[in-house]
Amino acid sequence: MKLGQFRNHIAVATAVLVACLLAQGQARDQAQNQDRRKVIIDQDAAGPAGTDQQAILLLIQSTRTDVLGITVVTGDAWLTEEVAHTLRVLELIGRTDIPVVPGAEYPLVRTREDTERWEQRYGSVAWLGAWTPSVYHPARELDAMPEGKPSPKAADEDAAHFLVRMVHKYPHEVTIYEGGPMTNLALAISLDPEFPSLAKELVFMGASLNPQTADPEFANTPRREFNLWFDPEAAHIVLRAPWKKIVCTPVDISVKTRMTNELIDKVKAGSSPAAQYIGKYSHLRGSYNYLWDELAAVAWLEPAIITKQEIRYMDVDLDRGAGYGDTLTWFDQDKPHREVQPVEVQFDLDTEKFYKLFVELLTAPTPQAGKVATP
Repeated sequence: MKLGQFRNHIAVATAVLVACLLAQGQARDQAQNQDRRKVIIDQDAAGPAGTDQQAILLLIQSTRTDVLGITVVTGDAWLTEEVAHTLRVLELIGRTDIPVVPGAEYPLVRTREDTERWEQRYGSVAWLGAWTPSVYHPARELDAMPEGKPSPKAADEDAAHFLVRMVHKYPHEVTIYEGGPMTNLALAISLDPEFPSLAKELVFMGASLNPQTADPEFANTPRREFNLWFDPEAAHIVLRAPWKKIVCTPVDISVKTRMTNELIDKVKAGSSPAAQYIGKYSHLRGSYNYLWDELAAVAWLEPAIITKQEIRYMDVDLDRGAGYGDTLTWFDQDKPHREVQPVEVQFDLDTEKFYKLFVELLTAPTPQAGKVATP
């Protein structure tokens, strides 16, 4: 064989080998992408940082998730500012491919004015979210954004239609993570009653049963929890819907966690954009700094951190008295005979393992769109 022919054969063989390796790599990446857990984050996304944005980041930072979108609902803050904070954090971490979808600006029934009258009769509520007098401003007004205003725009679609569309596109594959009031989910159910049964599961932070804490917010009203209380009619619709599985991270387990300066410093020491964002904008707020939504997110990613859970049946008090919006629960033997669903309620956790995962996730490289990062 002549030298030129030999070189041609070598070149062809090399090209074939490279093509095979690329094909294998693409097939492997495709298989890994298919194995990633699809999730829609429904969140009252106040910011910057804080429990809402930190939970969003934890779910995005995992190499095992495929975040289909973030649907936003008024809760801890107004919808307009929550959307802006969410767009900005995605811009800062390089994940503007994830759609941010605006949802409900107001609860289904409850109004600020009715709540003020209710408080005059039954006593003040510690946290009213966007309606809290000390932070209140008009709904469409964009509050200060120390992290800078976002360049990306929100999706044109509304949250309820997006939720319905996604579960039809990926039937029985999509986890709905709920970190705020359930208004968007209730609206999705009203659009399509099959929405809950087409989802894989509902995972939510909310409800309060019997939290053991010195926090005065729960001393006299242990059954009041903001996410369910802010839109009780929505929570009633969602909790009675036919989900395949419901997992609840209540106040009871949340109060066993704390954000501390030490924890912030550990995250801040990381070089990832998420870690730098947390290091710059996360800070302690008052005497109690529970990791509410972060715990719900990490427990979904790593269920082994939960050491105690029980099945309860759950609803919300819709009577317009002192208990309006409070959590109702039953055991199997004493539950109502109609419509209530079993809920897996978390009560205890391995806190050190949780904190370790919290830091590891936020300091890890951010997985990019369509790519699987090395764990």
